Amino acid sequence: MKVIPADKVIYKFTADMEPIASVLPGDIFKVETNDCFFQQVLSEEQDLKDLDYGRLNPATGPIYVEGAEPGDLLKVKIISIDVKDKGIAAVIPNGGLLGDQVTKSIIRIINIEDNHALFQGVKIPISPMIGVIGVAPAKEDGEWTTDTPWKHGGNMDTKDIKAGSTLYFPVNQEGALLALGDCHALMADGEVCFTGLEIPAEVTLEVDLIKNKSVKWPLLETDEYTMVVASGDNLDHAVYEATSNAVEYIKNSLGIEWEEAYILASLSVDLKISQLVDPKITVRAAIPKYLVATEKLIDSL
Repeated sequence: MKVIPADKVIYKFTADMEPIASVLPGDIFKVETNDCFFQQVLSEEQDLKDLDYGRLNPATGPIYVEGAEPGDLLKVKIISIDVKDKGIAAVIPNGGLLGDQVTKSIIRIINIEDNHALFQGVKIPISPMIGVIGVAPAKEDGEWTTDTPWKHGGNMDTKDIKAGSTLYFPVNQEGALLALGDCHALMADGEVCFTGLEIPAEVTLEVDLIKNKSVKWPLLETDEYTMVVASGDNLDHAVYEATSNAVEYIKNSLGIEWEEAYILASLSVDLKISQLVDPKITVRAAIPKYLVATEKLIDSL
């Protein structure tokens, strides 16, 4: 199996990124990732202000997918996410949702044993996920730092991006140019204090192409849902984008009037907050598969 090491990283998703590796549709390969601090945190006594902030949120890649052309969908199946035996969580003043209440910076190095994180006497089941994953943006969308989510993906910080799930990205540039990093051993919806359990990982992926189909925002398929993962300058903007796209997909998939699709969304589509702490807010509109199967939704694009 091809292994793509974690020493070649990007800090911006751009239209003209230079690939570090290539894969074929149908390939299964492994990507090594760094934690969001690039392993700069070695002790709980460190001062977060002393970190090199230019090295935050590294994403391994870009990876060129042979045959990917603008107007296609890149299908990325997450086969496994293997994490190390300890991770980092931190709090800083003015960081996160309640940053105005934080009086001091703290770092906590949290051990993982038997698939549980051990913190303050509590054993929390881990559920490894990918925080940053995306493709090259459209040229007209400009450049995006890896700490920011947008239509290309990026720092979506969505806990359902985990083993067994599948992502669908719009291909904006030849080769798609996939990159990923910032894995978490676990994270709750919202990521309220600005970190999950930040950790290096080895991610096994399978990629494929769906020709001549595209989406505005990434799609995320789980066992039960097809989710529209949308981001915005504020929560209202993100929710509007996710919901608007979900209603349109329901309308087109079922061949019904927009107003009827809107009713179905109100009855069956769950809105879930992914994260509230990045430069843009991310939410997901979860369309249940009993309403529209993922394959049928994509066929209707």
